[in-house]
Amino acid sequence: MWGRSNSSVRPRGRNCYQQTDYSEGTSSASHCCIEKHQAPNLKRTYRQRAYFVATRSTRSPRSFTGEDSSEFHVHGGVAVINGLLDALASMPKFKLAEPGEFTRRAFSNGKLDLTEVEGLADLLQAETEAQRKQALLQADGSLSKLYENWRHVLKHSVANLEAHIDFEETETLEDGLVDNVVKNIEVLSADINKHMRDGRKGEILRRGVKAVILGEPNVGKSSLLNVLCQRPASIVTPISGTTRDVIQVTLNIQGYPLVLSDTAGLRKDSQDVIELEGMSRAVDIYQKADLVILVIDFQNYSNWCHRHAADFKTYILHYIKELGVSDLINDPKDGQTLFKKECVVVLNKTDLDSKAVCDKIHKNIVKLSCKTEAGISDLVTVLAQHLKILCGEPSQEHPSMNQVRHREQLLKCQKHLQSFLEDASKNKPDLVIMAEHLRKALTSLGKLIGTVTSEEILDLIFREFCIGK
Repeated sequence: MWGRSNSSVRPRGRNCYQQTDYSEGTSSASHCCIEKHQAPNLKRTYRQRAYFVATRSTRSPRSFTGEDSSEFHVHGGVAVINGLLDALASMPKFKLAEPGEFTRRAFSNGKLDLTEVEGLADLLQAETEAQRKQALLQADGSLSKLYENWRHVLKHSVANLEAHIDFEETETLEDGLVDNVVKNIEVLSADINKHMRDGRKGEILRRGVKAVILGEPNVGKSSLLNVLCQRPASIVTPISGTTRDVIQVTLNIQGYPLVLSDTAGLRKDSQDVIELEGMSRAVDIYQKADLVILVIDFQNYSNWCHRHAADFKTYILHYIKELGVSDLINDPKDGQTLFKKECVVVLNKTDLDSKAVCDKIHKNIVKLSCKTEAGISDLVTVLAQHLKILCGEPSQEHPSMNQVRHREQLLKCQKHLQSFLEDASKNKPDLVIMAEHLRKALTSLGKLIGTVTSEEILDLIFREFCIGK
């Protein structure tokens, strides 16, 4: 069996050498499986002894997959790699590796659990430092250790409860055994609740923070997108309403992933069918966004100030109402923050400020000019602060779940634990039913880490890997 990856040729399997060819100056590589008695035949078939630089063997269970493996290091060059692959293909019992097959073997042999496998897959796809850190912690077992501790509590609780059911009448059992089980489950349920009330930080970090640039037509939304991504991703003209569709780019903001969308300008007086569709899409993107960048034109604000004796906050409330996104504003009774979502207010075109009007505006407002790029570094700093709030900081002590699958299984587990606690609060609780609730909760945790699996779930997870991983 062999498969291609970026750097190696790795034959693996039971009673076989794993041969990994690290090519110099080329990204070609392959993975294959060679029986021990076939290794000499490879040299005779390949006929190029000078190409073999070194061979390294790893015995089970110390290899990545937990199987015997051998690595052949050869000189670089496409012809060299192709010659080796032709030689391997001529030998019996060889097949191309499926995507993720080696990691799946590691999982089957108990070298990795399912959360560690998912962490490894995320590590291969990580694009920013924060994503890399989160994936590396998960691949290293941070989530696995937490969930295994919870399984340990559940297993002992089930064992104690069943012991009480089976031996209460014939054996002398510890006083308060059932009460202790109930207390342990109460603590466990609280821990799971706390783990799930994380604002989905791990999931947001894994997929990237969805941000939308909102504002009236011609306030500089597309210009801001182009400045941030340092390329002309969006068309910019003096004509109002140039942007009709959603333009999306992915950025790395101080280690955090930002999926930024430029949208059509929002206004109430348009009769253009295409522009109306663009505005509808803009509102739809806004509804799904984690972060809003609200862009205001300095000239428009300055003109408004001449007509109204009000502060900048009053103008923001008026501006948002005119955009038709009043649901962005928080009810003063619900909290002290102005916005329901994470929001960055940007005052653009400040290069036109000749009377130092901007100096009087609150410091939390980002003042910049897309034309001169003054203030862009301030915007990046503010964006990073908001991204840190949304994504959190991955750590070994407080790991974050980052898969919808994790949350689904934990919700099922929590449901069974709550059923257990409800039955325990009754005057005459049925211990048999209570034990069944705990067994179902244990099954949900087993599905989470992979001790209880289905082929459908495994196929879904491992297909995310490239061939050879």
